Amino acid sequence: MMDSSKGASSLRSRTKPGTSEKPASPRKAAIAKLVPPTQTDGDDADDKQRGGGVQSLGRAFSILEEVARHREGIGLAELSKLVGLHNSTTFHLAKTLVSLGYLRQEKDNKRYRIGRPLFALAASALDEIEMVNVATPVLEDLSRETSESSHFAVRMGDAVIVIARTSGPGAFQLTDRVGVVRPAHCTALGKIILASLRPEQFKRFLDRAELKPSTPKSITDPGVLMREIAEVQRTGVAFDDGEFNPEVRCVAVPVIDFTGQVIGALGISGPIWRLSNQALHASAQVVQVAANRLSLEFGAKITASKPAAKKV
Repeated sequence: MMDSSKGASSLRSRTKPGTSEKPASPRKAAIAKLVPPTQTDGDDADDKQRGGGVQSLGRAFSILEEVARHREGIGLAELSKLVGLHNSTTFHLAKTLVSLGYLRQEKDNKRYRIGRPLFALAASALDEIEMVNVATPVLEDLSRETSESSHFAVRMGDAVIVIARTSGPGAFQLTDRVGVVRPAHCTALGKIILASLRPEQFKRFLDRAELKPSTPKSITDPGVLMREIAEVQRTGVAFDDGEFNPEVRCVAVPVIDFTGQVIGALGISGPIWRLSNQALHASAQVVQVAANRLSLEFGAKITASKPAAKKV
């Protein structure tokens, strides 16, 4: 039988004086070592809590967001200017983010880029299920406002796939189901995706894609499609006047994320006898407002003017 005094002594020897907390995990301990102690002078003096939050944490996220917007990388001086911090403050915060893997710094030019762990987090947050959950309320409101079917589609190889849709209150609604795959060259949704490609990507698409006609109005000539996509890039709006279905007209605009990249296309479609070309063009502004709302949900910063989407 163990002596109680010895047992108590043994227990006290394994417990830190004045605390009953469990030892920190190796991961937490590693992070604690990487985070520099709070400064109490200079520009870092306001690293303390303000308004119930830690300002350095907000600054770190501002740095992450700004770096994410510069796919070619960004230097310390420019980054400091954009986030409104002194170079020394930006350097210490960025150094911590690099140590944690959320940023990486190129050896040759010292420019900062997004690290792989952040891509993993973004992928987890923006999977299709989450995208559908975010997009559906926007589509529902758009359908109520336009009385037409609304769609949200993303790229799938050389085609697009509709991952969310809603029907309007009017009669004779389209019956396209979620998960349907549509060609990119003869649909408004697909043209938006094609317009988001870099020039070399679009050229490869033209080289390998078979521009099959779905209706007599389908674009099957690569030169004509190039001019059509250039117009979509100029205006930010794509139309489909019976090119996929001879009885249907569609209009679509891009949806962007926090990096400014096009992640999908949002649009409405309706029967040609109800959705005239004039009504189709008039609806473009309403669709753009909905797309801006959805882009904001995905972290984009939308200004009063139409956002310029980056090439993917």
